[in-house]
Amino acid sequence: MNWLLPEYIADALPAEAERIERLRRALLDHFRSHGFEFVMPPMLEYLESLLTGAGQDLKLRTFKLVDQLSGRTMGVRADITPQTARIDAHLLNHRGVTRLCYCDSVLHTLPATISASREPVQIGAELYGHAGIAADLAVIRLMAGAFARIKVPVSRIDLGHVGIFRALAEAAGLPQESEETVLSLLQAKDVPGLCEACADVPTPYREALQRLPQLYGGVEVLERAAAELPALPTIAAALEGLRHLVASAPDLPFSVDLSDLRGYHYHNGVVFAAYCPGYPAAIALGGRYDGAGKAFGRDRPATGFSMDLREVARLAPVGKPAGAILAPSAAHDAKLAAHIAALREQGEVVVELLPGENACEGPVCDRKLAQVGEHWIIEAIQED
Repeated sequence: MNWLLPEYIADALPAEAERIERLRRALLDHFRSHGFEFVMPPMLEYLESLLTGAGQDLKLRTFKLVDQLSGRTMGVRADITPQTARIDAHLLNHRGVTRLCYCDSVLHTLPATISASREPVQIGAELYGHAGIAADLAVIRLMAGAFARIKVPVSRIDLGHVGIFRALAEAAGLPQESEETVLSLLQAKDVPGLCEACADVPTPYREALQRLPQLYGGVEVLERAAAELPALPTIAAALEGLRHLVASAPDLPFSVDLSDLRGYHYHNGVVFAAYCPGYPAAIALGGRYDGAGKAFGRDRPATGFSMDLREVARLAPVGKPAGAILAPSAAHDAKLAAHIAALREQGEVVVELLPGENACEGPVCDRKLAQVGEHWIIEAIQED
């Protein structure tokens, strides 16, 4: 059965493909209106480039192959963000702030969830060159505005900060293996397992690590965290940054989750995740990942977000598809051909029938061109 596709790989048929393309245009226009420039990195790169620095978390998700020209190992990108970091650091070489956006397919060795595709269409925006919390806020507002633009409601935006766990792990003297174990337990919110894993961690860091899964909820969690976590300078600075975000955007549906450490080895500051009603997972993820360009020659502050456009298309309002106009063949009628061309210039979809073709199997044709005397007019197609 040579028509079968690999598992978690699927075609986008006309209706879905049209929605994805419509959303792509709307979102890229939204990014452009905020000064974000569009880039198109290649699908393939040498593996060390894709997995350098902030890309190390992608190692298991990246398909690998041998370049027949150089003999070097190449990778099929699993994330476009490291590629934009390379472009900012090595090719554009701007001194100030750089704003970039992108939209293209990526490929994963395994699906992110049981329902996810292994070929997501990743769309996102990245901001380089500004280390302040204002840049994080600008990116979060850009994301919220993107969902508003395509009429997808956002029920909440979870905020976190990977620096809090990193500071606790360092202060507690956790060895690398123990740190990874505790990290995975925190991500799973496995409180019993966490208590067992932290049994030998000294006070007060043992109690603080065990408290992190409970530091989840409304923005008041930030004050609880300040009272319950050790008064380490890094933690105080992280909480102050999160407070500033919340205070600066009272219109956004912020919540807090200090144990959400997805991308822990990738991010190093504020992280955020957007959720929509009726959708079980985060629909967009983002955060700060300073230093991603260091391996490419420039150590730059960086923050951004991305989402899978195929998943977003499932949540966006479908809307009524624009109807098309059915026209007879204009192969031997210059006047009809000119009229069809004019309609297409006006944005109409005109399906010109081929000789022997009686109906259109593609776009829904709700109108037709009919000749009245010497003129061609548009008439509604009456349903039988």
